[in-house]
Amino acid sequence: MRLFLVRHGETHANVARQLDTAVPGLHLTEAGREQARELAAKLAAEDLGAIYVSDLLRAQQTAEPLAAALGVDAVVLPGLREIQAGDYEMSTEWGPFIDAVKRWRDDPEHAIPGGDSGIGFMSRYEAAIRRIAGDGHASAVAVSHGAAMRVWVAAATGLDPGFFDSRRLDNTLVVTMEGDPDAGWRLLAWGDEPITHE
Repeated sequence: MRLFLVRHGETHANVARQLDTAVPGLHLTEAGREQARELAAKLAAEDLGAIYVSDLLRAQQTAEPLAAALGVDAVVLPGLREIQAGDYEMSTEWGPFIDAVKRWRDDPEHAIPGGDSGIGFMSRYEAAIRRIAGDGHASAVAVSHGAAMRVWVAAATGLDPGFFDSRRLDNTLVVTMEGDPDAGWRLLAWGDEPITHE
């Protein structure tokens, strides 16, 4: 299947540089709502079988214009939610959170204090992706979150983490994947950048 993984639109926490990971999370800004409308215009021509969203408000609001254009209801999958920041929730100091997530590359059992472990995050995210693939659509959209997308795409494709560290993942950026949970996943595009595989 073809999977379009989308980061949500801009939120008030994004503007304030806060780690907003808990349910329900903050609303989109007006700029974020405009990004959602532009996303709908960009993806409406795709032959999309379904739209999936996390249980965070910003993901659902981002999907609304696209769902309306396609005449479908977005399916809420809590497993698509952001990596839980735990004790760092709503902090503007991102360093400890980023360091903990990077540590998962060598120590997936490590847990963010009060938040996700690498194993726990990957288990719930993989289950959500497996549900999407199992629904049998040739293509689908999943609106998710930046850190979660980076970690899962890196693991799912087996690409060097440095590939992702050097690329921005802006609001409503679309990561295009192809494959399935059993055969594996191939990264086709990072936003407007086609990815070539040697």
